[in-house]
Amino acid sequence: MEQNIQDCEIGEGTRIWHYVNLYGCRIGRNCNIGSFVEIQKGVVIGDNVIVSSHTTLCTLVEVEDDVFIGHGVVTVNDLFPPSRKRTGTDAAWKKTVIKRGASIGSNATLLPVVIGEGATVGAGAVVTKDVPPGAVVAGNPAREVRRP
Repeated sequence: MEQNIQDCEIGEGTRIWHYVNLYGCRIGRNCNIGSFVEIQKGVVIGDNVIVSSHTTLCTLVEVEDDVFIGHGVVTVNDLFPPSRKRTGTDAAWKKTVIKRGASIGSNATLLPVVIGEGATVGAGAVVTKDVPPGAVVAGNPAREVRRP
């Protein structure tokens, strides 16, 4: 099966490539969703967003307009997995928000954080804390390397 798209709202002009797994999500207008991407239930993506190949956006991720997400980016919503197995619910899961105009480098890992408007996350970064608007972070754990 080339595409597995179930119960999604997809905006006009959005292009979805091969071998995706999208379920229960909302994707805005004029987005580009690359091959081998998984976008899980409840994810909301704004307009003009690029989600590059091999990326996983888990439940409780919100992506605002004009965001770039590089190849192989992974989001995390469960800090102590598998919390659902221990508690019987997903109540311990946390939210990640990527604000307007942010850029996320390839192979970055985002724990539950807020990436500020216009911020840049370097390739391979592991983001464990919120990123201020306009800041550039890199490394593992990600540290601020520049502010506008």
